[in-house]
Amino acid sequence: MSIYILGIESSCDDTSAAVLHGNKMLSNVIAGQSVHQQYGGVVPELASRSHLQNIIPVIDTALKHAKITKSQIDAIAFTRGPGLLGSLLVGVSFAKSLAMSLKVPLVEVDHLQAHVLAHFIKIKGEEKNVPNFPFLCLTASGGHSQILLVKSYSDFEIIGKTIDDAAGETFDKAAKTMGLPYPGGPIIDKLAQEGNAEVFKFSEARLPAYDFSFSGLKTSFLYFLRDRIKENPNFIEENRADLAASIQNAIINSLTSKLVIAAKDLGISEIAVSGGVSANSGLRSSLQEIAQEHSWNLFVPAFEFTTDNAAMIAMAGYFKYKEGEFASLDVTPYTRYGMG
Repeated sequence: MSIYILGIESSCDDTSAAVLHGNKMLSNVIAGQSVHQQYGGVVPELASRSHLQNIIPVIDTALKHAKITKSQIDAIAFTRGPGLLGSLLVGVSFAKSLAMSLKVPLVEVDHLQAHVLAHFIKIKGEEKNVPNFPFLCLTASGGHSQILLVKSYSDFEIIGKTIDDAAGETFDKAAKTMGLPYPGGPIIDKLAQEGNAEVFKFSEARLPAYDFSFSGLKTSFLYFLRDRIKENPNFIEENRADLAASIQNAIINSLTSKLVIAAKDLGISEIAVSGGVSANSGLRSSLQEIAQEHSWNLFVPAFEFTTDNAAMIAMAGYFKYKEGEFASLDVTPYTRYGMG
């Protein structure tokens, strides 16, 4: 189907717009917000204000990179949720207004569903294999950690999830505890490559079925550092790389161990990973080793599709457009996970 889909993403602190021609990406523009670094985390009010400033130039740039005009847009896909309410309202409101002015349909997209469907984005000039249905997808980010059974482009079943904190949040909190700047996940990853993951051991939750828990791990890491600092005030500075490698190893083991069990129980060898944590080099390396051991067909997203981006929103919108699943103008955003 030869259509142009404009995607708009504004669920957290990245303002993004993308254009897809069918399932082929023509542009994917992202404007980040460095203002949150000084606060050690995303400040919702500042995020929504930045979206207001960024959304028009980001969409204009995406159209220019795609070499199309507004009149060529066939539909507008937007992130309805989950995310920060103020941030979502900016994207949802702008999508509605633009759709009304262009007289084109609106397509609402679940942010986490879009992360999974990013695996189906085609890039011009590149050959790409895509997962076969059904497949399992480990989705790990700052706000969510789940294992999904993906039966089709529109049929998703959550078979495992975190009962408390998310993996990405755990990376950032561990980094903050070590005195590292925000966002801490990428810094932990970089330090871990220089450290020994076997030096320190941290408790990993043992839950039934395929669920995760990271609150205990965060607490044990905090108390461990507190006790060691009492003995040696320079403990973190002297052991920073080993600490990073050890906490990263514990987080990765928690994620991959449940994925292995789920794949074995369900007899599925098509495995994908998505979300911001899928950019972590340790997780990627671990999954590659496990995939070889268990004869999985492993699908790891390109780095540009691991963070929040509008190309994945447009991709999910494309599949909904083909099924005629359009949103009304009275649609409102949701802040918590909305996918059934």
